[in-house]
Amino acid sequence: MKFARIGPRGAETPVLVHDQRLFSLQSLTADIDGAFLAAGGPAKAAAALAAGELTEVPADGVRYGAPIARPSAVIGIGQNYAAHAAESGSLPPEQPIIFLKTPNTVSGPNDPVTIPHGSTKTDWEVELGVVIGKTASYLDSKEAARDYIAGYVTVNDLSERDFQLNVSGGQWSKGKNFPGFCPTGPYLVTPDEVDAGNLRLRSWVNGEPRQDSTTAGMVFDVETLIHDLSQYLVLDPGDLICTGTPEGVALSGRFPYLKAGDVLEIEVEGLGRQRQMFAG
Repeated sequence: MKFARIGPRGAETPVLVHDQRLFSLQSLTADIDGAFLAAGGPAKAAAALAAGELTEVPADGVRYGAPIARPSAVIGIGQNYAAHAAESGSLPPEQPIIFLKTPNTVSGPNDPVTIPHGSTKTDWEVELGVVIGKTASYLDSKEAARDYIAGYVTVNDLSERDFQLNVSGGQWSKGKNFPGFCPTGPYLVTPDEVDAGNLRLRSWVNGEPRQDSTTAGMVFDVETLIHDLSQYLVLDPGDLICTGTPEGVALSGRFPYLKAGDVLEIEVEGLGRQRQMFAG
């Protein structure tokens, strides 16, 4: 199943996406959020679609918001691809590196982004995002983690590298939390339709290729990450995990950083494509 939220920012409505058609979920839920996911909302939506109980809504020209309403936590994973760790000047981590992004960084996949004041090193990061479906705490094994996944999303973990690495006091979050620095979506796709261990991830700046890798290159796979995180914090329904980016970012020194007027596009196979215009 594939879900989305459409409409003006702050007034999005939930829809089910089927055969490139949109079906309103407002008869079932006010939003696609933790409560909807924890209460078996996706299965109820599938049943309602099969029964012909959902109303089709126009698909042309709609704005897509993030496919999940504001999560309680957005958790980033650092250097989770060996080649990206290398281009960052590091060895692959022996334990998952985590940092936090504030929930208000989450924005629609095609919303414009403003480069932060004083920024000289705004960078892109195409990532596989994982949405939690039920409360996870002290999970017994990585295999158990599979039952806690509500679905997958395309995520852009935008980063200001100077703020992240040079004026950070040792914490990355200063470069991760500007408005719109976590474009998400356009779709939330349920696990039965996703092979999370072998998805192609790509990015382009002004039409020129940047990243082109697969999730097979992850140091820690999705189940390992969820199990590990559950030992240190409680994951709530609707929470978002950004699982790391592959090589090909500006931090590598091979490409210029983003500037006003640039157009960034990213895509995760089967989960949808994003396009952001950058303003100064």
